[in-house]
Amino acid sequence: MSKKKGLSAEEKRTRMMEIFFETKDVFQLKDLEKIAPKEKGITSMSVKEVLQSLVDDSMVDCERIGTFNYYWAFPSKALHARKRKLEALESQLSEGSQKHASLQKSIEKAKIGRYQREQLKAEVEKYKDCDPQVVEEICQANKVAKEAANRWTDNIFAIKSWAKRKFGFEENKIDKTFGIPEDFDYID
Repeated sequence: MSKKKGLSAEEKRTRMMEIFFETKDVFQLKDLEKIAPKEKGITSMSVKEVLQSLVDDSMVDCERIGTFNYYWAFPSKALHARKRKLEALESQLSEGSQKHASLQKSIEKAKIGRYQREQLKAEVEKYKDCDPQVVEEICQANKVAKEAANRWTDNIFAIKSWAKRKFGFEENKIDKTFGIPEDFDYID
């Protein structure tokens, strides 16, 4: 003779929700303690525990009126809860995509700044024996480009820091994902 295996907690929760969704009615605890064993095979001893877990998870609503607690759950509430969760996740995804695009633009601008710096260095080398005023002008332009490159480098570090705090990414994964070289740093 084999003993009948009891229901798992998740099966009890599912069957309890079926009672609410099928009847679309409002119940007191004593009503559920009578209905659940007959219709869904949930022992009357565990009805209160299962019901409380559903209330705690906001799957079933509970309201105290006078001395009685009334319980209800409608299929539309579950659908709306899933829709709100989906909308929140889609919003987070959109925000993450925008941040990704912003980081990519910052990286491209920093690369351009670095390239301009290298060009300016080469030009200074060409004219180092020339007029000191020309050399001074080139140095000033180089300084501006260097400041711009360092400003963009600072922006990239700020965005990386924000991404680490906001999404919990590791720095090396951010660098790898956005193509930031390991030796990426401020220009001296």
